[in-house]
Amino acid sequence: MSLRQPRRRDSAMQRQLLSWFHSHRRDLPWRRSRDPYGVWIAEVMLQQTRIVAVLPYYERFLKRFPNVESLARAKGESVLKLWSGLGYYSRARNLHRAAREIVATHAGRFPRSLEAALQLHGVGRYTAAAILSIAYDLPLAVLDGNVARVLARLDAIRGDLRAPRTWKRLHARAQSLLVANDPGDWNQALMELGETVCTPRSPRCSECPIAHACRAKKLGLVDAIPAPRKKRPPVHQRIAAVILRDPDGRTLLVADPGAHDHILFSRMWQFPAVEVKRNPQIDLANHLRNSFGMRAVTLQPLPVARHGVTFRNITLLPFLAQVENLPVSGRTRILPLADVIRLPISSATRKIAAAMQHVAT
Repeated sequence: MSLRQPRRRDSAMQRQLLSWFHSHRRDLPWRRSRDPYGVWIAEVMLQQTRIVAVLPYYERFLKRFPNVESLARAKGESVLKLWSGLGYYSRARNLHRAAREIVATHAGRFPRSLEAALQLHGVGRYTAAAILSIAYDLPLAVLDGNVARVLARLDAIRGDLRAPRTWKRLHARAQSLLVANDPGDWNQALMELGETVCTPRSPRCSECPIAHACRAKKLGLVDAIPAPRKKRPPVHQRIAAVILRDPDGRTLLVADPGAHDHILFSRMWQFPAVEVKRNPQIDLANHLRNSFGMRAVTLQPLPVARHGVTFRNITLLPFLAQVENLPVSGRTRILPLADVIRLPISSATRKIAAAMQHVAT
């Protein structure tokens, strides 16, 4: 079914949705100001991450880096450390690079044009439209999964919403519905409706302020729209990692791409690790011999941990190895074992380090 053209009743629907938003909007910290810096940080953090998870990180990040200049001056490791646990660490790296670009090229102010915003690292069409509409009132419609679902139900659009042709039409529909004199609130109203009422499953149509205009509701298609997306089959993976400990209680972390899982460990400091192909102890011993020249290392099994990354179900197999001397090869870092959690490390590395709680000191 093709997208319908805007009708006069759209204006009434716009007023009703905006009125609902002004009465029901959640009190989120990034909504208390239209400062483009705060809006930008929030939009980047919210990419592929639930609001409840973002809230404490947002508050800490703004306290440590209250403006773009302080973020631009920061060391990359400090930014990653504050981001540690939030996941998708490329967002933090891009945010840091973009902050330096904004200071160097835009006099410390998030650019006001879509073209300039899209030149920044980590800023795509959706993020740019959200920031520019909310902070600067630019008439740019946003389209994410929540907004697409709302629009698809309004117009009873079936099929895969992410199909390029359908997504393009949905974007045109979003732009046609945009309230030009209040684009920021309108965009947020659509997102809020999709997040809290027009949810993927069991939408609360009785609470929807624009249910009267919803074609999917009239046709009994609410539960059929959007069509379920085909999920990628899960991949089961085993990762063996070793915590080397010397007599002084120090350990070794590495940043060697050859031993590095770019998704699981996010290109940050990690314990020596290897994907298990046969036997975890044999594979790990071979890795230590080939990468560090370590032979005859005794590997003590530690409690197994589970970890999930997108479609991957990962079993973490930590081991402890007591050694007289820690090897130095490639990019390595030697530090007290207790200090590991103070570094910018991935959630997987934190789980491996936590296995040491079961070892008597």
